[in-house]
Amino acid sequence: MQKIKNRWLIAASAVGIHISIGSAYAWSVFTNPMVDEYGWNSSQVSFAFSLAIFFLGMSAAFMGRFVERNGPRKSGMLSAIFFGVGVAGSGIATAFESLTLLYLSYGVIGGIGLGIGYIAPVSTLVKWFPDRRGLATGLAIMGFGFAALISGPAAAALIDYVGISSTFYILGAIYFSVMTASAQYLAPPPEGWVPKGYEEVKQNGTSKIKEDLSQLTANEAIKTRRFWMLWFMLFINVTCGIAILAVASPMAQEITGMSAITAASMVGILGLFNGGGRLVWATISDYIGRPNVYTTFFIIQVAAYFLLPITTNVLLFQILLFAILSCYGGGFSSVPAYIGDIFGTKQLGAIHGYILTAWAAAGVVGPMLLSLIFDTTQSYNLTLIIFGFLFVIALAMSFWIRVDIKQLQEQKKKTDHGMSLEGVTTKAKI
Repeated sequence: MQKIKNRWLIAASAVGIHISIGSAYAWSVFTNPMVDEYGWNSSQVSFAFSLAIFFLGMSAAFMGRFVERNGPRKSGMLSAIFFGVGVAGSGIATAFESLTLLYLSYGVIGGIGLGIGYIAPVSTLVKWFPDRRGLATGLAIMGFGFAALISGPAAAALIDYVGISSTFYILGAIYFSVMTASAQYLAPPPEGWVPKGYEEVKQNGTSKIKEDLSQLTANEAIKTRRFWMLWFMLFINVTCGIAILAVASPMAQEITGMSAITAASMVGILGLFNGGGRLVWATISDYIGRPNVYTTFFIIQVAAYFLLPITTNVLLFQILLFAILSCYGGGFSSVPAYIGDIFGTKQLGAIHGYILTAWAAAGVVGPMLLSLIFDTTQSYNLTLIIFGFLFVIALAMSFWIRVDIKQLQEQKKKTDHGMSLEGVTTKAKI
């Protein structure tokens, strides 16, 4: 008999990969040291991160089929090679003081590793946890969100101790080792496998788990209206969230008169809500359903974005930002389970990869939109109001996608009922 792997160790392995690639969120730790050491400006250094996020989305889209075809272990190994080489290559780039080489190593090569490493464990977890999809994907993606809390201080300490280039060499070796070890245990469940007690609960009617609405290939999924509604919902959520992350400190100081020290502390806490929201909201989605969670995201953010420009109370302003960032993180962790619910697990990795192009696009559009509005108005207030209206559109889409889901459910009931009647007729003939 085939030995069944422990699905919780599969989840731990997924966290190992995500906590490594999530170190990308700590890129800002390198900004000032590079500016001081090499004379580059902060925009030039930050572009390496923007490039990495862009290639994350693009490689996730193009490599989704590779993940489905070759499995999570080989995909995890490929991710380890690309990301490890990308980070270590950044050491060579800084040693030669070459921005072009930095963009190629961290932005392109490292970004490809980010994309493959992001989707490979998540698509596997959805298959191992049909009963707790949200919790499982939330655990892994929480690792991505919280990674900066570990890698940020570690990188800062290493830069002071061994210098910038050596820091990249050391971190590249560590990430490669952790990701390689984590990838070894990753594997999809055997054909037909379900968790213990899953079938019994399903048969006696006490299961609250709904069957997937369909089992579509990636090519079939992108031809549906609900795919593009989900894409745009994630795009709006990420566009506004990533823009707020970029200017949280100066915006808080302008609107509430908050001190620079208080604003800096608030930014650190925002990271906790970004990471924690990924696990909390994804877990809640197991109980109230993914459509309800996304609608809740947008109701909260419509209210928050319209309230922020008129909120001068420091505590209330921070609470509103914490709510926004928890929804921002929750959008990432809930989407893989949402994909599984409405498209099935047949090619979940590939479909997730296509959806993540919304992240790549938002990583470019969010900061550009923010800069354009702020440069024109010299105020964050209009920006926040425009973002509020974008979330009104996202809220409308969250209701519209329900119409598609309801129609699918009705079609499925008719199909299942028809098959049931056909079975009864066949038995009667026999």
